[in-house]
This record gives sequence, structure tokens and C-alpha cells, in this order.
Amino acid sequence: MELTRLIVKGGVISPGELREVVNIAMDQGLDSISFGSRQDIIFPKGLKSLDKEKIGKHHFVLPNEKSGNNIVSSYVSTDIFRNTNWLTGNKFLYVLEQFKEQPKLKVNINDPKQQLVPLFTGHLNFIASEHEDYWYLYIRLPKWERMELYPVLIYSWDIAKFYYKIEEITNEESYDIDVLFSLVSEALDTNNRTIDKPLNIPFYPFPYYEGMNRMGIDQYWLGLYWRNNLYDLDFLKQMCDLCFDCKIGKICITPWKSFIIKGIPKDRKLEWEKFLGKKGINVRHSLLELNWHLPVAMEWALNLKTFLVRTLDQFDISTYGLTFGISEYNRDGHYFTSVVVEKNELPKDLESIKIRDTYNVLFAKNFDPNTREYIVHSQDIDKLELPTILIELSRKYFDELGNSIPEAAENPQKKEKPQLDIYQCQECLTLYNSEYGDQSQGISKGVLFTDLPETYCCSLCESPKSNFKILEIVPN
Repeated sequence: MELTRLIVKGGVISPGELREVVNIAMDQGLDSISFGSRQDIIFPKGLKSLDKEKIGKHHFVLPNEKSGNNIVSSYVSTDIFRNTNWLTGNKFLYVLEQFKEQPKLKVNINDPKQQLVPLFTGHLNFIASEHEDYWYLYIRLPKWERMELYPVLIYSWDIAKFYYKIEEITNEESYDIDVLFSLVSEALDTNNRTIDKPLNIPFYPFPYYEGMNRMGIDQYWLGLYWRNNLYDLDFLKQMCDLCFDCKIGKICITPWKSFIIKGIPKDRKLEWEKFLGKKGINVRHSLLELNWHLPVAMEWALNLKTFLVRTLDQFDISTYGLTFGISEYNRDGHYFTSVVVEKNELPKDLESIKIRDTYNVLFAKNFDPNTREYIVHSQDIDKLELPTILIELSRKYFDELGNSIPEAAENPQKKEKPQLDIYQCQECLTLYNSEYGDQSQGISKGVLFTDLPETYCCSLCESPKSNFKILEIVPN
């Protein structure tokens, strides 16, 4: 299905801009919009002619147009999930602001310590280093067979400059990484830094990104998710007005077809909860349902997800920390979920015959999508066999969880180590140790942190479960 995309740079949009988008959609006779996997906004195909005056600065990509790709960024994660100390929300905004022209290639600009936004799904992937204002650059241009690490760290204020020069150089010719490095170095005067250590990407279970959650001392953040990815325009319009009223300047789109509003004042929390309640908005979907990545506007994928979620729910299966993707068969695809269900293509000469679809199931090495290595678990599986295979994989994941910590990106020989089940609240530094449980909340000894209910909160400061972080890693 061909769709019209609206580019949202870095997944960051102001309430005013979103309200303009909602008005454009209403003028088209629509009652909802969707979100895409690159933090963009999706309209159904067949939009009537768009009034240029109303469009303003908004950048639409019509079906079959190749007029730009969205920049993906983990700005959405700053201040609410774990992050690299120096990489603030403002820094992200400054870097994004440097991109004046719409990129033709896919660009990812991310913090490696967060799990919400995929690191390696772009043609150019800028990943923050431990050195303040310096970034690794992993490149996989459209004709390249594998991803390559750019030989130096890139300075924050040179990121856009680097991107545009690489876009210009590779527009006509395809070069390898060494030639590309040489040509860019000749053309640009930049503030690079030598790479002194390989990129290390820590692995943490996937975060819960829905509902009202504490943010600092006197603010909250709100994550909203519609299971059908059809966001009601009237609701969005009133929500934008409420953002204005609360002086909230940014709304963040996630790659998981959801969005997050940060900075809701503590004294306005009840007003937001009333607003959601009056609108009948469900903000507590289970992790089992939330952590799926589906292609936009493909009914078969939504139906398959619904079938799998309901079946797994009946078996009372835990999938905490795992993510799932549904995709058409695509060996060149850059998946970013722990487990992928691929639908096989029917041979052309059999398309007229009614044959049941078959599926392949793949899982990421160590169940960590950032390894970029996928292992085929099962092939040519009937739909009814899929739940059993997903249950088998989820058990495998929990069997292996805690036996290892992830490898450095450039050091595949490094053995992983087991870790203690001790988690620490990032607000007040209170510890949760499974050896002792939490008697104040009726949690008995021996209950693992991952098995605590999602409603669990810090017994001292009431910070949500998502604000706890693994504390210790111990050697064999």
C-alpha cells in the first residue's frame, strides 16, 4: 500500500506543528493519522491536492516520491530512560537544527545506552561516544554489502556537515570506506578525534514506554499507544491545546508507532489523567502487546499480531525485555527487534491458488538487535505453529538472561559474564535485591526484579519500575 509520509525531523514536533498537521488531515476528510517506523507521520494514500499555504514548512513525501528520508533520533529517550551523561535533549535539538536540507539518505543519531530507538537502521548511524560531543559513525550506503566504522570520531557540530558531504560525494559514485574517508577529509576542515576504544553497547531489557511516569522531582512523562496505529484527530487536537496550556514545547514520536510527552507539571497530572479518562484512552497495555513492530497499514500483519498476542496471553507467557517484529520476507531488511516473524512470498505461478501463508522465525544473537546478527530458528512454519515457537524462544531468552553481558561492538571474542539480580532506583538510589524482596510492598524473598509487576514502584520515592537499573555485574 502506497502511503504519504510527513517528515518529522528526529521524531520531534511541537504541539503547534502537530495541530497544523491535524488540521491538514481534517481538511482531507480524515479522522486519524498513523506513525511510521522512522518517527514520521503517515497519511493514507490518495490525498487531495495540498494547499501550499497551509502546508507551510511541513515536508510531505507523496507515494512514489524519493524526496527525502526522516532523521531518526533518540531525543525521545532523554530524561526518561538511561542515557550517556553529556547527551542532553538540548544537544540533540542543536544537532538536528544543523540539518537545513532534507537528507536523501537515512540518518540515525542515537545514544547507545537507551533501548527504545534502533541504532543501526540508517545509511549513516551516528552513535554517541563516552567523549563529550564526539560520535562514532557507522555507514552502510545503499550498495554496500556490510556496515563499516568511519575511522574517526565526529564532532557534534560537524555531524550535518559530514552528512551533506557524504551525500554529495556518493550521489553519483559508490566508494568504499577508505576512499570515502580520504575524499571527505580533503573536502572538510573538521574537529575529529581519534577512536581510542571500541563502541560498547550495553544490553538492557526493553523499557516500558506507556502510561504516566515520574520524571525528576516535579514532572511526569506520558507514553500513548494505539494498538491499531490510528490516532484520533479530535483527541490529538485537544491534546495539543493541553500541551500549550501546560507550556510543553515538544512531542516525541517513537519508532514503535507511539508517542511520548515529557514535562507534564506535577500539579497538572490529575488534569491529564481526567482528560485521558474522559476520552476512554487505555494507557496500560501489557508488555506482551506493546513490544511489537509492524509495517504500517498492512492488515495481515495487525491480524497476525492480534492472534499471537491473544494466544500467548492465554498461556500466561512473560515477554518482559523482548521485542517482536512482523515483516514480509526481506533478506536486506534491517530488523531491530529481538525476534522476527517473516511472511514468505508465494511463488508467482501459485498466487491464483489459495495456499496458506508460511512464515520464518529469526532471533537476534543474544536476543540483542544491536548485534545486527540474526539466526534463523524455523522456516516455512504454518501460522498455528508460531505461538509454540515464540514461547520456546521466550523461554530460551530467560534461560540465557543473566548468564552474560553484551559484547563490545568490535570485540566479538569477549566472553559475557553473569550478573546479580540487584537493581537501583535512579531517582533516590534505593536498591531492590531479589535475595531480600521488598517486605514493605508484600514482595517475598527470591522474587526476581524482572518478575515484579509493571506497577511496582520504589518504596522510598515511588519512582516507577522503569527507573530502576541493573546495579552490579560479577565475574564467574
